[in-house]
Amino acid sequence: MRVSFIFRKAEDVRVMSIWITVLLFLLGLALIVKGGDWFLDGAVWIAEATGVPRFIIGATIVSLATTLPELTVSVTGVLQGEVDLAVGNAVGSVTANLGLILGLSVVCIPSVVNRKQFDLKAILMVSGALLLFVLCRGGALPVRHSLLLFVVFAVYLGNNVMDARSGMAESREANPKRRTVSHRQMFMKLCLFAAGIAAIVVGSRLLIDYGSELALLLGVPSSIIGVTMVAIGTSLPELVTTLAAIAKKEASMSVGNIIGANVIDLTMILPVCSAVSGGQLVIGSQTTALDLPVCLGLCCLAVLPPLLRGKFYRWQGALMLAAYAAYVVALVR
Repeated sequence: MRVSFIFRKAEDVRVMSIWITVLLFLLGLALIVKGGDWFLDGAVWIAEATGVPRFIIGATIVSLATTLPELTVSVTGVLQGEVDLAVGNAVGSVTANLGLILGLSVVCIPSVVNRKQFDLKAILMVSGALLLFVLCRGGALPVRHSLLLFVVFAVYLGNNVMDARSGMAESREANPKRRTVSHRQMFMKLCLFAAGIAAIVVGSRLLIDYGSELALLLGVPSSIIGVTMVAIGTSLPELVTTLAAIAKKEASMSVGNIIGANVIDLTMILPVCSAVSGGQLVIGSQTTALDLPVCLGLCCLAVLPPLLRGKFYRWQGALMLAAYAAYVVALVR
């Protein structure tokens, strides 16, 4: 009788623990949904107030903010000895951004691109993926080699600064009597923008923690968790921003955010991880044989049609979604 009571008590504790996990998961979901709405509203306001094109805002301010989870998780993973998870997260986030998030965006809004703003950034994204693929073929990423990736990142930032200045100048010429903005309004909008970032980061952290814990309990290897659950989890800011952009018909900002986030993921996160690891980041065989080739292939699929024809197509988005689904199936088999 006493043994039965103890077992019932243990079962009650387990059920309570599951309910707490579910509630925290739902809290994280609520935070990222509401945070994404605040974040995008703040970003759109910044674009309107400064005259900087929406694509450039998406490719700089928005993408830098939405890559914070990837950077935090990957660096923390390296410091804790979870190198496979850290590398899988960085590469897997790019794959998820393209195959899942950009694919979804393109299926919903197959937009025309501004070639002047898009072309170089798209080429830099593919260059970063190709360079990372070549540098990691030996099974490691030394710090001295990763400096080449930082060069791509520096070119990307410099190009964004030039585009922002050009966009602001064109906006002033087209609308010399643009409305003035009060300090109070500016403060409120920037607070909204910052609150959106904070809500997305905290919400993403909750989803990552409890999703990863569940996967580990099911016996899923850390390398697969890195390129699937954690990668998708750290890509939630991009996903939320994209869904909010689709709802508000802001396709340009969505595409700019994804391209910018990918360039940052490819050219900054792993070099930083390499430096943190003590001079050389070990790259697993799954990353070199599967993850990086798929990532490079999706980069090419994402940018070739708009580079050649100047627009995205629904069939392209559908193909990207199908390719990502096939990749996930290959991982879990």
